[in-house]
Amino acid sequence: MMNKEIIRSERFGEQYSLIHHPSGLDVLVWKMDNYSTTEAMFATKYGSINTCFKTAKTGDFIEVPEGIAHYLEHKLFENEDTDVFDLYAATGASGNAFTTFHETAYTFSTARNWDKALEILLDFVQKPYFTQENVDKEQGIIAQEIKMGEDSPYRSCYFNLLKALYKEHPVKIDIAGTVESIAKITPELLYDCYYTFYNLHNMVLSIAGNVDEDKVIEICDKLLKPAEDLKLECRFPEEGHGVAQKRITGKFPVGLPLFDIGFKSKPCGGIELEKRACIAKTILQLVAGTSSPLYQQMFEDGLINSQFGYSTFNAVDSYFACIISGESKDPDEVYRRIIAELDRVQREGFDKENFEILKKSRYGSMVRTLGSVEGIADSMTESYFNGTTVFDEAEVLAEMTIEDCMAAVSELFNEENSAISIIEPAKE
Repeated sequence: MMNKEIIRSERFGEQYSLIHHPSGLDVLVWKMDNYSTTEAMFATKYGSINTCFKTAKTGDFIEVPEGIAHYLEHKLFENEDTDVFDLYAATGASGNAFTTFHETAYTFSTARNWDKALEILLDFVQKPYFTQENVDKEQGIIAQEIKMGEDSPYRSCYFNLLKALYKEHPVKIDIAGTVESIAKITPELLYDCYYTFYNLHNMVLSIAGNVDEDKVIEICDKLLKPAEDLKLECRFPEEGHGVAQKRITGKFPVGLPLFDIGFKSKPCGGIELEKRACIAKTILQLVAGTSSPLYQQMFEDGLINSQFGYSTFNAVDSYFACIISGESKDPDEVYRRIIAELDRVQREGFDKENFEILKKSRYGSMVRTLGSVEGIADSMTESYFNGTTVFDEAEVLAEMTIEDCMAAVSELFNEENSAISIIEPAKE
């Protein structure tokens, strides 16, 4: 039986529908009047970190080679008799896909024939086709992709940081896996992982823009078959306190050294994750944003340039880290100054006026996101997998106080849970 919830925000005067389809799939629809484009995302809560899992059918936990989620993404576009991109092109739609650490998503964007494009999306993602021949062929393609990634100084710097931060968690492994791990992938393993993670109870369809909700449901009724809930459960190693190593370096032919500085903290989920991410972003902006005294002083001293930036890195109940990145003639000095500034903040506190200005700026950014069809489809998917709604971030931001940020600094930016990754210029 199908039922529907309305997710509404009085603050924004906006709403979207959460439809619990009889097939087991949840469908999110945000109709945007006066918009000409449509964005859809058919996603599974399955990424590179999901290498240890069990279901009601497997009994105990099983482990599979790293890189299978990304491998599956590549293979699903290969149909037995048609090319998915050609099908999209015939409707005027543009299709794409991506795999992250914690999800895989298949998307399309179009200004016309969204209903035909939606049928293509739902159809091909539900039709896996793996043979020994096409699996062997793909291994060579992805192995080349992995080697190309290893030739990127920025990618190497980033994944070196994850290896330094995490002692056990599979997030330290490249999303594509390794050349050795993908060599173990077989058609049988691909089918096993497909039918485990591409179960409709583990997926969501998000569609935003110039759409008709009744038509979306009609297409889902036509193309989705009821799925059994497998009671899927994934397991991740306990990380504990501390990092694998404090400092890691590599060498590439770069003009200036690159760096990534990371602070690891405990994972969480639901509204707690929303609160922590909001507080972490605020602390990062207050400490290292372009208007902060630390940024201005480091810039004046020639320690950083316009490449300097920061981000939060998290997945529900799996991992959480804050990362500061950039180029510098002396990355270790940048690291020392960041630690010193965090220590000062804990003693003296944040500037309240800057805090209030930042909150208003962040709220403005959220309003702008609600004007983007692509941004809304992505936000609906991400919040759904996190166990929240698109509007929760704004409510969390409104309630966040400067005292909340002060109380979180020692937990989110503990020096013992931090590490630095540096790419040094290679000597010619």
